[in-house]
Amino acid sequence: MSRIFISAAHKSSGKTTVSIGLCAALKQRGLVVQTFKKGPDYIDPYWLAQATGRNCYNLDFYTMERDEILSLMLNKSRDADITMIEGNKGLYDGLDIDGSNSNAALATLTQTPVILVLNARGMTRGIAPLILGYQAFDKNVAIKGIILNQLGGSRHESKLRKVIEHYTDVEVVGAIHNDSRFDIEERHLGLVPGNEDPFCTRKISLLADAVNEQVDLDAVLAIARLANEISAADTIREIQTEIKPGSSSSDSEPAIKLGLVRSSAFGFYYPDDLEALQDAGAELISFDPCKDSTLPEIDALFIGGGFPETHMHVLQANATMRTAIKSAIENGLPTYAECGGLMYLARSIEWNGDECAMVGSIDADIIMESRPQGRGYVQLQETENSPWPGAADAVKNSQIINAHEFHYSRFKTVDKNVKFAFDVKRGQGINGKSDGYLYKNLLATYTHQRNTRNNPWAKRFINYVKACKTKQQTQNG
Repeated sequence: MSRIFISAAHKSSGKTTVSIGLCAALKQRGLVVQTFKKGPDYIDPYWLAQATGRNCYNLDFYTMERDEILSLMLNKSRDADITMIEGNKGLYDGLDIDGSNSNAALATLTQTPVILVLNARGMTRGIAPLILGYQAFDKNVAIKGIILNQLGGSRHESKLRKVIEHYTDVEVVGAIHNDSRFDIEERHLGLVPGNEDPFCTRKISLLADAVNEQVDLDAVLAIARLANEISAADTIREIQTEIKPGSSSSDSEPAIKLGLVRSSAFGFYYPDDLEALQDAGAELISFDPCKDSTLPEIDALFIGGGFPETHMHVLQANATMRTAIKSAIENGLPTYAECGGLMYLARSIEWNGDECAMVGSIDADIIMESRPQGRGYVQLQETENSPWPGAADAVKNSQIINAHEFHYSRFKTVDKNVKFAFDVKRGQGINGKSDGYLYKNLLATYTHQRNTRNNPWAKRFINYVKACKTKQQTQNG
């Protein structure tokens, strides 16, 4: 199995644009490219998926067990010609001082050779000790290639190549000059999913052209072939048996019709979470509250994260949909909402001095601030109010849910009578202490959950929907 790990010395080195360009260039060669992104992230995976035509999956030490990471990688890469893992931040950056959840640790776990993208702007001879230090810091990390980025011109490139060749044994596989084709505005990488950018396809094509011109793809492929074979013995548990998307857990049991809000305003979904929902018995029925006027016939609703604030006037104008969703929740529709979905279900959103009405199922008003109100990894512990099956055991065993959050919004006020599904042990949540706003069959949270072995939220939610459906059928005779 050919694999490469694209990392950098530090954040903002250009590894994401290089990764996108590499994927697109390799695809142009007729190769099937499977991508993975380290850590929690929705934006980069969108771009990588656009570049390859395949879902990008996240590998995260905080939410996943190590054998689970290997199983996911092996499972999704089985039919690929080459696998590419994009790191986050710098190669040795991570939560713990021992580096156990760093990019380097992931490269070691997956036995994947590393190509370092180095922002060499203003550097000459100083590039050598940087590379030597990264090589010496952890001998288990196989740094096999360098892509120089942000070069000042041909003379700058020539000097750097001579320095690296003289002092190190690492091959320079690419040298990318300052190039407007590699400029994706920070607004886009940090805020707007690639498939929302009207110039996304054109941008990816330009990135592929730049990589084809300035990166030795044959050398990259040769490094990828150095990846060690990972045997089944390297995973503690076997790879989970695949279930066809949309299939029910029981042949005799009809699928749960799960409404999935997908639009330019809401698009933060992990593909393996959606697959887990299908495996649990859900049929995903997508609709767009920015455009659609009627709610499809559904048994439950899932609204993921996104940027409702940038679309709040359009969302407000679609009063028919807002009314339909509020009425459905009021009538007991099982609903799960994360972050942007929570914001949409509130009474209103205020941003830059402007305010727009939203659905109103959550009895609170939301305000957008200029600084993050919650950012990073979180730990939740379920309360006795948690409605999903298995909550009693989770409370009894003090089970912790590892997840993440990233939101600039907050509740203006929080009603003291509100019941919450989670106590926040780490992170911010809704008020610094609690998360998981509960109303009837609605659970809304600022936290983004990840469906994993230790947190099978998708199955729990679908089982909850089934229980609600059975209860309603019983009541209706």
